[in-house]
This record gives sequence, structure tokens and C-alpha cells, in this order.
Amino acid sequence: MDSYRSVGREAVAEIVIKKSRFICYVKPVETAEAAQEFVEAIRKKHWDATHNVPAWRVGMPVPAERFSDDGEPAGTAGMPVLEVLRKQEVTNCVLVVTRYFGGTLLGAGGLVRAYTESAVKGLEAAGIVTYHLYRRFTIIVPYPLLGSILHLLEKLEGKLEEPLYGAEVQVRGWLLPELQNKLEKEVAELGQGQLQVEWGESCYLP
Repeated sequence: MDSYRSVGREAVAEIVIKKSRFICYVKPVETAEAAQEFVEAIRKKHWDATHNVPAWRVGMPVPAERFSDDGEPAGTAGMPVLEVLRKQEVTNCVLVVTRYFGGTLLGAGGLVRAYTESAVKGLEAAGIVTYHLYRRFTIIVPYPLLGSILHLLEKLEGKLEEPLYGAEVQVRGWLLPELQNKLEKEVAELGQGQLQVEWGESCYLP
């Protein structure tokens, strides 16, 4: 799978409905273990809350899913939060909606709407982005060719890290796998056969 949708950053969003506070915590994660650790951290932070309702999706192409109503009436809390993730086609993401009861009962329909709105606000705060699969590269470049190599990488929309300067320059970064052959060919041409690209691990980047 070459890409997936997730959140761009950790975020918090709060709404108040009939004096009940709903605080949505959002975090990008890559494993079920990381998702559960985040849930436990929020539960510890808000040990005095009326409810801490988690939902997460992790993995591709068919994400593993988990949710809990955490004491709210069945189907009124965890599932609505999970449904927000599903509808946005978001994975590798965990949400926890913390509720402090304000004294007024919301009813089943009111709870569904409240938890849904809280989750939507949380995702909006975190920002939904598309992560693409990239391949790490390293090129050892003589100083006279540095400008040409950097221009080439800019043209190919490579994600560059800070170069390492020594007797020559170590240019490092990330490139979409489908551009791998093109980079190798153009680097070889610029270096008249004296330069080559070393490839490393792959990972997903926004």
C-alpha cells in the first residue's frame, strides 16, 4: 500500500454541551500497543473524569479497530467516535474523548451527537493528511556538482535532510519509490558515471 490517511499531529479539542465538557485527545500512532499506551495515559491524567472513551484504528489495508463506551450506554460513545475515523478513512490514529458530566442527562441521541462532534473537532484540530511511502537515499557529491544535485532533487520533490559536509557532501533524504530509477539515471548522467545513489529503508511520511 503506497499511501494512507491519518492525522498530522497530536491535538486536543474541547466542546461543552449542556454543561458537560467533552475533551477529545488525538494522536497518530503506528501500533496497537502505542494506541493503548495513549489511552492509559489519558485515563491516568483524567482519573477523575466521568468517562474516558477511546477508539482507534491501526494498520493497512484493513485496519484493526477497538473502542469502548467506558460506562456510557452501549453504542452511544465509543462506536460513534470510531465511526468518525471510519468515515474519514483515517488509520494509525487513536482518539480518547474525556467527559466531565455537567448535571444534565443528554439521552442516547444526545450522547451520540456529542461524542461524534467531539471526535470531529479533534480530527480538525489534528489535521488529516495523506502519508506516502518513501525510500531513503544517500548520495556522496563533490562540491562542484552539489548545486546540480540539489536542483535535481527539488525537481523530483525529494524530502531533504541537512547535508553532511566533509571532503565531499553527503546528501540525504527521502524519495517516492516510483522515482527511484529516474534519480539513479540522472545522478549517473550528472556525475558522468562516477556518482551513485545508495538506498536505505522505506517509511511513510506526510
